[in-house]
Amino acid sequence: MWVVSFVTSIKHLTVHHELLVVKLEYYGIKGIVNKLIRSYLKNRYQNVVITNNMNIKASSTSELVRYGVPQGSVLGPLLFLIYINDLAFTIRRHATPMLFADDTSVIITSSNTTKFKTVLTSVFNDIAIWCKNNFLTLNLEKTQFMQFFTNHQMKMDIQIKIADIIISNTSNIKFLGLILDNRLRWKMYSKELITKLNKVCFALRAIKSLVSFKTITSIYFVYFYSMLTYGILFWGTSPVSKDIFKIQKMAIRIIANKGHRDSCKPLFKQFKILTLPSDYIYSILVFVLENRDLFVSNRDAHGLNTRNDYNLHLFSIHLTVVQRGVTYSGCKIFNSLPLFITENSENIRYFKKILKSYLLSQSFYSMEEFYQLTV
Repeated sequence: MWVVSFVTSIKHLTVHHELLVVKLEYYGIKGIVNKLIRSYLKNRYQNVVITNNMNIKASSTSELVRYGVPQGSVLGPLLFLIYINDLAFTIRRHATPMLFADDTSVIITSSNTTKFKTVLTSVFNDIAIWCKNNFLTLNLEKTQFMQFFTNHQMKMDIQIKIADIIISNTSNIKFLGLILDNRLRWKMYSKELITKLNKVCFALRAIKSLVSFKTITSIYFVYFYSMLTYGILFWGTSPVSKDIFKIQKMAIRIIANKGHRDSCKPLFKQFKILTLPSDYIYSILVFVLENRDLFVSNRDAHGLNTRNDYNLHLFSIHLTVVQRGVTYSGCKIFNSLPLFITENSENIRYFKKILKSYLLSQSFYSMEEFYQLTV
């Protein structure tokens, strides 16, 4: 299976006012609301004022604004999202689009090499045509593509051109704060994360004698914990998580004023802080319950009455990178939970409460420890 991910950036937020109004009408925004939006966009003028070090001002003439939405406004981003909303429908017939503000990512998959390259060309052509029709342009300098592959799969030699510009082929892409590499090993991301966490540890060590325990734990949760758990659903079972967990234990020892040889497990319990593996378990189980429609129970899968009817069905998968994924790991972890937790899965709020209490009491140091205890 060939998988390519594109990351593109729409250059210049040049929302065409008349076309925006047409789209608003298409989405059912009519009547007084439509008139108010027309009034919001129309008859806006803009000029540039420059002041030098002598406090002398120079001003350009005011020009009518025919494109764009007011910067810094509350309504502006919403209008832009409405304006580009139909881009997803244009791409969806060939690929899977992911839109976030003015950044667009596209995932293309195919098991046939010829078809794969054909779809690749079609997607870029569709995006280019859509941008032209909507008075937008692609920022080709920020457009990249990355081919995902496994150890048993050969990398295809692909070159993509748009307007005689070759789109750069990269081995890693930064996407919403996460660095994705073409084999999903998370080495680049872990390296960056460890550097950031080490800086926080240095700061904790520098101020621990100057502030109270309450203050230093607050700093831990605001600066350390927020970075530690970001995207943990995706990299939480990768080999690099062990190195990141070591940094967390270092931070806990600094807070507790302990030496590097002292055990951290009682400290995690004392401070009521989840270990990295426990945090991963908690995050993925909350995801499973909040997205229950993505998972299939054993009863739904085979229609037989067994004692494991309400366990999640674990499909047979051999690729390690897939087994570490959210869907497979979510099923496996849910099925390994003690009965007193799974039997409360219908009540998400209570489930979260007893799950967190259980994870705090155990303070798991690895997924292996979790599975051994719950077998």
